[in-house]
Amino acid sequence: MKILYMDCGMGAAGDMLAAALTELLPSPDDFVAKLNALGIPGVRMCRERAVRCGITGTHFSVTVRGKEEDETHCHMQEEGQGHHHSGLHEIEHIVSGLDLPAKVREDVLAVYRLLAEAEGQVHGKEISQIHFHEVGTLDAIADITAVCLLMNEIAPDEVVASPVHVGSGQVRCAHGILPVPAPATAWLLKDIPIYGGEVRGELCTPTGAALLRYFVTRFGGMPLMKTQAVGYGMGKMDLPRANCLRAMLGEGEDGRDFVLELSCNVDDMTAEAVGYAMERLFDGGALEVYTVPVGMKKSRPGTLLRVMCREQDKERMIGLLFCHTSTIGVRETMTRRYVLERRMETVRTPYGEVRKKISSGYGVTRSKYEYEDLARIARERNLSLEETEAYLRSHET
Repeated sequence: MKILYMDCGMGAAGDMLAAALTELLPSPDDFVAKLNALGIPGVRMCRERAVRCGITGTHFSVTVRGKEEDETHCHMQEEGQGHHHSGLHEIEHIVSGLDLPAKVREDVLAVYRLLAEAEGQVHGKEISQIHFHEVGTLDAIADITAVCLLMNEIAPDEVVASPVHVGSGQVRCAHGILPVPAPATAWLLKDIPIYGGEVRGELCTPTGAALLRYFVTRFGGMPLMKTQAVGYGMGKMDLPRANCLRAMLGEGEDGRDFVLELSCNVDDMTAEAVGYAMERLFDGGALEVYTVPVGMKKSRPGTLLRVMCREQDKERMIGLLFCHTSTIGVRETMTRRYVLERRMETVRTPYGEVRKKISSGYGVTRSKYEYEDLARIARERNLSLEETEAYLRSHET
């Protein structure tokens, strides 16, 4: 499993993410040439060697008609300030005209909509009313497009990021002096582990926060992986600490991943109601749902309902638990699981084609016919499941 881990110990910005990810490619300069060939109006992108606290990495520079914009939280442009400004419709028009794979175009627009939603929440406006300063808009489009294209080329199976260092103090923008993290950034980082510290300044920008929110599968410590490439994306500011975002690409050990276990106890539900709740959880994307009989307060018999799910599905699973059970509390545990690699094959038999699941790994290989296919044949031939399986195994072709 290919894992991308991003160390955000000095925050995250669009240019830092783009710079770090380009260093993971075998030919980063060719990638930058591809970016410039996209034809974002008036935009020129380049990667430059940069050193922060003795560490050499890449600074990703974006100029718009020869001017480099300092990315801050203040993308939004008020009406009537004397500058050209673009709404989300104009941004969608620009992005739709770029020669991008369909998936990358969807990613770019989704990230920009997150930015617009954040600005709308902060300024109390509908997304359709949000307008962005022209230079800041094109600069953000360049950074976001670069990161989305890089994620498409790197194609990680899982993206993990550390908790995000947001900085401290205040930041100045056209609207005045605001606290760090700036309001739009704070909104985008909801439910994401963040922290401040002694470093003064805005370490995480709205663009960086939106990209992390969109692409990161889960936040936490560096997972177990065999590192194959490391990239350093340098920030603009010189700080006492190395101002960089580090990206590490590697392989996780086969058959090993992390899942969440969500649990709740109930003692006032019928068996039918519990069964229905389990069905809805499976329909919602749960990896596994099972029950265990337990003893509860006042010696009442009850049921422990446990759900296994991916981190990105947690909120949906919790909502389903509260909706379809009588529980008033849900417990969460992160666990590591070890699984065999699985694939599905279709085999020919005298009774027609039958699907068979083959699992392998850790020196073990086993196979199993799909129950639905076995049951169908058993009913048609008036056989038991055991007789049907024995016959199929002896007559596979």
